[in-house]
Amino acid sequence: MTSSPSLTDTQPLPPPAAEAESELSSLVYDMSHHVQMAMENMLKMITEIDQSSSGIVEEIEKCKDSALERKKSLEGEKERFQKAAYTVLDMLNNRN
Repeated sequence: MTSSPSLTDTQPLPPPAAEAESELSSLVYDMSHHVQMAMENMLKMITEIDQSSSGIVEEIEKCKDSALERKKSLEGEKERFQKAAYTVLDMLNNRN
């Protein structure tokens, strides 16, 4: 005759309440530690991003200033060329 397995043979016994609570506390502690580490890493990355973005904004402002100066310079050259062209046209018109 074969004996059927008893309930204790097939299913593990649940841990005592104090042991389960200890395991749960340990798991919560580990998770909170991992979350804290992740938040610290994110804070470092945010700080680096802020520093980088500040440098980028400064470069953009420098480029903008440089572009405005170049625009003024080109507008001045354009005016000089237009005056020269009008002068040449007036000279050619007065020739006849």
